[in-house]
Amino acid sequence: MPSTPTAEAILAGDRRALAKAITLVESQRDADRDAAQALLQDLLPHSGNSIRVGVTGVPGVGKSTFIETFGQHVINQGHRLAVLAVDPSSPVAGGSILGDKTRMEMLSREEAAYIRPSPAGGALGGVALKTRESLLLCEAAGYDVILVETVGVGQSEHQVAGMVDFFLLLMLPGGGDELQGIKKGILELADAIVVNKADGASEALARTTQQHYRGAMSLLRHEGFWEPQVMTCSALHQQGIEAVWETIREYADAARSQGAFESARATQNLAWMRQLTDALLRDNLARHPKVREAMPALEEAVRAAQQTPLAAAQAILALAREPV
Repeated sequence: MPSTPTAEAILAGDRRALAKAITLVESQRDADRDAAQALLQDLLPHSGNSIRVGVTGVPGVGKSTFIETFGQHVINQGHRLAVLAVDPSSPVAGGSILGDKTRMEMLSREEAAYIRPSPAGGALGGVALKTRESLLLCEAAGYDVILVETVGVGQSEHQVAGMVDFFLLLMLPGGGDELQGIKKGILELADAIVVNKADGASEALARTTQQHYRGAMSLLRHEGFWEPQVMTCSALHQQGIEAVWETIREYADAARSQGAFESARATQNLAWMRQLTDALLRDNLARHPKVREAMPALEEAVRAAQQTPLAAAQAILALAREPV
């Protein structure tokens, strides 16, 4: 990397510095990792001053259209918006299209908006490996509303809810019949369900779908101060967007007044630490010379059912304890 972005440049709102900083934290090089951690440590006191919103939904629900319309509304309210959009990586070629700026053409032209596409890679939960760090960098750069757009509804979507303040689930009209195919845990995570494309011939169907989801949500137990909302909108026709934003604001105000806002973020930070600890331990194991040397034979023994996975894992840990 030609030059390391400075904390001062990011705090000043330098978009180029922010882009370089996110590239730095996404890098797999050891030298870049150390530089990224030093930068994040400097910026940490200046982060946290935003509303973090996760946006997910079934394929074809119109996430990009919703984010573009919603984002422009938020900007018109005087906010600065960052969108961390995660593109699915191909399991065959390993690459991603990263075309979010073309999908959000109008929003990408806004001076108060910053859109950053990132490849999901092999990360679970539909989020990129370094989404959390990118989120902190955007906050330090002065973006006070941050949207995390995920790959889509999946079994590990709790990863998204574990880094945002408000979790928004977009659904399609007629989706009431899809309740059987939706994981109960995803509904439990949602702070709001929004039935998009509620316009034209689909408007009445969207209202019916809204009632279906309200019925489903009433069967779930919701602890704490917030009762999840079920709403309708038409992102294409800019209808219902203001109500969605007001709901998010009401949630944030209620959470802060109850002390739940800071408590939830503290819990998320601890979970993040533990997740990173697991990742670093696996990385260190993979780098250990004796482990690296023995790994092919151990993997072959497990594949051939000559050794149990637990025994192989214990052998790996034993080798890791030996001096290099």
